[in-house]
Amino acid sequence: MTHFSCRMKLILPLLLLATAATFAADYPRVIFSDDFTADGFGKTWGHYKSASVVKDGVLRGITAPESDHSAVDVIRIAPELDLEVSVKFQFVSDQAKGFNIWFDDKDYKGSHAGHICSISVNPKAVVVADAKAGTFSNDIYTRKKATPPTLTSEDKANMIKWTKSMPTTVSLKEWHTLVVRSHNDTVETSIDGKVVGNFQSPGVAHDHKTVVSLTTNRIDVNYDDFSIKGAAK
Repeated sequence: MTHFSCRMKLILPLLLLATAATFAADYPRVIFSDDFTADGFGKTWGHYKSASVVKDGVLRGITAPESDHSAVDVIRIAPELDLEVSVKFQFVSDQAKGFNIWFDDKDYKGSHAGHICSISVNPKAVVVADAKAGTFSNDIYTRKKATPPTLTSEDKANMIKWTKSMPTTVSLKEWHTLVVRSHNDTVETSIDGKVVGNFQSPGVAHDHKTVVSLTTNRIDVNYDDFSIKGAAK
């Protein structure tokens, strides 16, 4: 083995450790937390087309049957780049199709509703999407919603490029803990302490995230111990 090869064998593990350490950012600042011990939403919460309720120590995510949009329960925060969001969740029955954690910026006009990044959890996968660069960027969103849709081949390629599906298995009726960490342009997702995967995309690096929300896709998703933390300044 050459001297160069020996050096690389020593250096590569150190580089990998340095990369891991860089992403393993510290999130010591508690921006918001709610354990839902009190019935009813606190004043900090906002809502969009939501029939969700807080009762018996949990947030019950509910989209009204007649609604044309999934239930959104929202927390507004001061602008942040790097965030850690943690929530316990339970798929109560096989009617539960999943939920999303959204990072948005209501001051940003380049995407529909200021959408920046979405982390979607369903019983079979975690899907992370760069909404800023992909599906919800204004140009793509407008062409997607046109009648008939006028999406170009480049649009379709970008929608695929800026979305990553990571297979996992989430059992019904049991409680699980989701932790989402953003660091610069990367999102790490873990369930029950096990990393499901990482997703790197330019929109994630948006440095003015001002909204974190839970979006319940229909019904039968319970939540508990929801928290938002900021990275060390």
